[in-house]
Amino acid sequence: MDILQAEFVISNTEVSKCPQTDKPEFAFIGRSNVGKSSLINMLTNRKDLAKTSSTPGKTQTINHFMINKAWYLVDLPGYGYAQVSKSNRENWSHMIDEYFKLRDNLYCTFILIDARLEPQASDINFINRLGQLEIPIALVFTKIDKLKQSELAKTRNQFEKELLKTWAELPPIFVTSAEKKTGRNPMLNFIETALKARN
Repeated sequence: MDILQAEFVISNTEVSKCPQTDKPEFAFIGRSNVGKSSLINMLTNRKDLAKTSSTPGKTQTINHFMINKAWYLVDLPGYGYAQVSKSNRENWSHMIDEYFKLRDNLYCTFILIDARLEPQASDINFINRLGQLEIPIALVFTKIDKLKQSELAKTRNQFEKELLKTWAELPPIFVTSAEKKTGRNPMLNFIETALKARN
């Protein structure tokens, strides 16, 4: 897939105000500081489509971007640690839950995982939560340029073993580096295939 157009559409804190569900959506979410904005910019080949920050918890709204006038890329607030109040985290949690329950045009949610870390409870719990809601997911290991191949293999193996305790089979898994543009084509090809399968 070639991304020829990528445009910001709207930010919302209420799911009811999100765009009409007339186009497919692919959502991106992960723990705070996982490199989500950098990955989105890498995929869309834009430098600042999604705003990057060294401060965890920068994304605080549901952000819709129109891609090729055909589908939405949705940037969701992170989960896990963020330098915000407990009440804000609870509001985000409610907002995200509502999004997953109400957006029937959601084709897949990419859950971003920091490849440098061993399996985190917040990641596993979130993955299992979406499994319970029967939301299609794919896992995206980020920042692999900061690891040796052996370290990446170890992390991925640990994660797969942890998931197989509760999952009958593993979801699709991508390994990425926003800096090196690793994983861009496999992820875009996956999206293109998903779009064709639903048409």
